[in-house]
Amino acid sequence: MSRAALLVLADGRFPAGGHAHSGGAEAAVRAGRITGAASLEDFCRGRLHTAGLVAGALAAAAVLGAEPEQLDAAADARTPSPALRSAARRLGRQLLRATRASWPCGELDALARRFPKGAHQPVVLGVAARAAGLGPDDAAYCAAYESVSGPATATVRLLGLDPFDATGVLARLAPELDRVADRAVTAARRVADDGVDALPAASGPLLEVAAEWHAAWPVRLFAS
Repeated sequence: MSRAALLVLADGRFPAGGHAHSGGAEAAVRAGRITGAASLEDFCRGRLHTAGLVAGALAAAAVLGAEPEQLDAAADARTPSPALRSAARRLGRQLLRATRASWPCGELDALARRFPKGAHQPVVLGVAARAAGLGPDDAAYCAAYESVSGPATATVRLLGLDPFDATGVLARLAPELDRVADRAVTAARRVADDGVDALPAASGPLLEVAAEWHAAWPVRLFAS
C-alpha cells in the first residue's frame, strides 16, 4: 500500500470536479445561515456528522469489496433530493475519469461500464481507493474530509472569507473527523454480514431542501 496515493486522491487539485460544487454552502450563504467563520464551522460540523458519515461508510464499504450496485442503491436511498443525487453522479463520473487515468485497472473499467451515467461519488471513491492500494480507513477519511473542505473552500469565494479562518475551521474539526471516519469504517465492516442496511443513514433535511432550492436558481456560482 502506498499511503502517498491518499494525498493524490484527497488533493483539491485532483481533477475530480469538486471545485464546481459548494456542498450546500452557496444556498446556506444566501439564506443567511453562513455569515462568517463561526457559522461556517457549525455548517461543516453538521455536514460532517450526516453527509460525511454516510459518504465515508459507503466509500469504506466499497474498498472492502461490497457490490457497487448495492452500494449505489444504498446511496440513492440515503439521498432524498433528486438534485443531490444528480450532483453525486456527476461527481462520480468525473472522479472515475480521473482515477482511471491515474490508476488504470479492470475494476474501474467495469464500474464505468456498469454506470455509464455515473455512480454515486462515494462509491467511486471507494473503488478508486482500492485501485490505488488504499484501505477502508483511507477512503473514509477522504470522503469525510471532502464533506467539509468543499464548503470551506467555497465560502472563501462566496463571502470573501479569510482563507486562514476557513482553514482554521477545518483544523478545529479534525478530532471530530477522526471519530466520524472511525464510525464509518466500523459500519462498513458490518456490510459483509448484515448487508447495506448496516450503513448509517444520517440525514440533514435542510441540506436536501436547500439543494432543490439551489437547483432552481437561474444563476449560481456553483453546481450544487
